[in-house]
Amino acid sequence: MVQNQEQPVGKITFSILIALSLSHCLNDLLQSVVSAAYPLFKDDLGLSFAQIGLITLVYQLSASVFQPITGIIFDKYPIAWSLPIGMSFTMVGLTSLAFSDNLPWILLSVFLIGIGSSVLHPEASRITFLASGGKRGLAQSLFQVGGNFGGSLGPLLVALLVAPYGRDHLFIFSFVALAAIGVMYPICKWYKSYLNRMKAQIVSLRKPVHLPLPMDKTAITIGILLILIFSKYIYMASLTSYYTFYLIHKFNVTVQESQLYLFIFLVATAIGTLIGGPIGDRVGRKYVIWASILGAAPFALLMPHANLTWTIVLSFCVGLMLSSAFPAILLYAQELLPTKLGLVSGLFFGFAFGVAGVASAVLGNLADKTSIEYVYNVCAYMPLLGLVTFFLPNLKKQKAA
Repeated sequence: MVQNQEQPVGKITFSILIALSLSHCLNDLLQSVVSAAYPLFKDDLGLSFAQIGLITLVYQLSASVFQPITGIIFDKYPIAWSLPIGMSFTMVGLTSLAFSDNLPWILLSVFLIGIGSSVLHPEASRITFLASGGKRGLAQSLFQVGGNFGGSLGPLLVALLVAPYGRDHLFIFSFVALAAIGVMYPICKWYKSYLNRMKAQIVSLRKPVHLPLPMDKTAITIGILLILIFSKYIYMASLTSYYTFYLIHKFNVTVQESQLYLFIFLVATAIGTLIGGPIGDRVGRKYVIWASILGAAPFALLMPHANLTWTIVLSFCVGLMLSSAFPAILLYAQELLPTKLGLVSGLFFGFAFGVAGVASAVLGNLADKTSIEYVYNVCAYMPLLGLVTFFLPNLKKQKAA
């Protein structure tokens, strides 16, 4: 039994949740600009797939390694204005990226962009929990769908605003970062008010929290959840980083067409995220994880053998299925450790980003040595790791008991 230092408000605060979702939307829009601009940098600077993978690795490590660190720090020392501080790093990074003309400069720019993301995800996830009023699946899905929708807009905007005019037009997105800071202002005021109320509370009045599992079983369960994240994000890395190259290579589409097809895939991930949380509230997180990861396997296995039309359809199905997994996995982990919201959020967001970064680097090297089609044939088997969901305890049944 432990003391819960963070209690959600008594009633769901939709205005704050909407602002958080919009902040997540703008953040992930800006983050997706990095991968959407890969073909432009590859053509202009003559980069190899291995160098593209290195860029993704540096970005993802910056966006992942710092997430558990910021989670732990803000668990102990919460700062009301942490979100705009993080977004300032993103704004500086995007400004630098627009004028990068060599690989080291690009790596520095994406590193700064990653730091901004590493602050937003654990902190915004924490505030989402606090504003949920107990409706955690709904709140988390609203938060997550903002990020997925923003991630789908990035490639589309790059195709419309940057690709026809040159990569220096990436500077436009610095103004989007400035707008995001404005959106975060009411969130910070609300969070500051919440923190002041918490400081005024007497520690002895805080309700004790019973952990759903013993610590040894909790550790094993966290390990299973990380395996599921591993399977999901290795396959997602092959899509988000190399999908455009795959379509260009196999079907001879243009760069703009490939980015529009990537937009379709990312829209599917937004839809899946929106429905995953509320369904998990009703039927249990475990069943959502089962259906989302293992259910994506047939579509993933068929996609390398399909024509262009069916590739787009199958990628939409994969995005829809896989995207519903992360809200369920994150909420499952938060329910295991309800007093360590920042650490848990940072760990899972960070691990997801880290797996994607390492996978992108490895897949880039593999594509250079073999072919981009070979990469998709190999990655198609990753969703089968969803079978380990069998070993997850059913927390919903335990609560009912």
